[in-house]
Amino acid sequence: MFKQSTFLQLKTLSSLNNLNTSRSLYTSVLKSDINITKNGKTNISVGQGGRSSRTGYTATVFGASGFLGRYVTSKLARHGTITIVPFRDQMKSRFLKVTGDLGVVNLVEFDLRNIKSIEDSIKHSDIVFNCIGADYHTKNFSMADINIEAARRIAKITKDYEVPRLVHVSSYNADPDSSSVFYATKGIGEAAVREEYPNATIVRPSPMFGREDKILRHWGNKATIFNFNSNKTKIYPTHVLDVAKALELIGFDDSTEGQLYELYGNTEYSLDEIRKIIEPFTKQKYINIDIPKPIALLMTNYLQYIYWKTTNPDQVERAYIDQIIDFRDPNIKTYNDLGIVPDTLTDHVLKYTKQFRTYLHSHDLPPSEKELKNLRKYAHVIEN
Repeated sequence: MFKQSTFLQLKTLSSLNNLNTSRSLYTSVLKSDINITKNGKTNISVGQGGRSSRTGYTATVFGASGFLGRYVTSKLARHGTITIVPFRDQMKSRFLKVTGDLGVVNLVEFDLRNIKSIEDSIKHSDIVFNCIGADYHTKNFSMADINIEAARRIAKITKDYEVPRLVHVSSYNADPDSSSVFYATKGIGEAAVREEYPNATIVRPSPMFGREDKILRHWGNKATIFNFNSNKTKIYPTHVLDVAKALELIGFDDSTEGQLYELYGNTEYSLDEIRKIIEPFTKQKYINIDIPKPIALLMTNYLQYIYWKTTNPDQVERAYIDQIIDFRDPNIKTYNDLGIVPDTLTDHVLKYTKQFRTYLHSHDLPPSEKELKNLRKYAHVIEN
């Protein structure tokens, strides 16, 4: 009897140890199931880190329906972080509901001119991600309205409600003295955020490639024939999933507050080089017509009278500005400080441009992972 009871005690203890071990491995982001925010709130995680778990945190993602914001929302929601999604058009945001379990993703209608709606989006959160940005003017908002005043307003309300963390997404080449309106407003916006919320973390991502990007999809489309500066603009493209992962890590790590992060790829490309990389994958021969800058500026100025979004003069100006990174500045953090190895553009070209291939070249596709698996399975038969 003594031996049996001892065995049961040891078995129970072993089960508890396994439970504690599994809870300590809650997610790749949280290192503990008990977390205290900077304003003293205690968040307790529940579950094993899957879709139906809860991290105990509440996060607001402004710009959640945008290119970067949708991936940030997905990474937060899939581990059970209650995610507030402020929206202007519910039809353009409702697809985010399925990124998390029932009740995890919550849509809140807001307007940048309505202070109360911004407060309702922020007041219950532990982390605020501002992914809102505009690189063109609209009939309702200018680039200054979005990149400066909206950023200032969100930062001020975040500070007023004592939200412990604010992560502001800026842009590469952000500089108040830039000849580009977009880069200049992003630079001024950073200063405005710092003024209202000094401990905000500012992130400057490089041009991002991904499923809905403006790099691979843009240059993979055969209809894109006009270019500026002979496509000599040099950039360090980075994967949008890497940027989203970095934002997730930054949001849950209090040691990153007040820091400036430059998130860029390991390889520099010109736009012309990117287009030449795409050509073998799409099996299309592209036509390039270079437009001189004075003519391009004149044409794009007239295009702004069209109702829908078109190429604007500031895009032309940015085509003559290379991406600049100060590799020697010790105050600028990178992917390395977050333990992330960024993806290479060439590894994802096929995945994001294969829809531009014609049916005539469908047989030229490389073998899928399933086909490769079957080949490895029967490799010994082939060799014999």
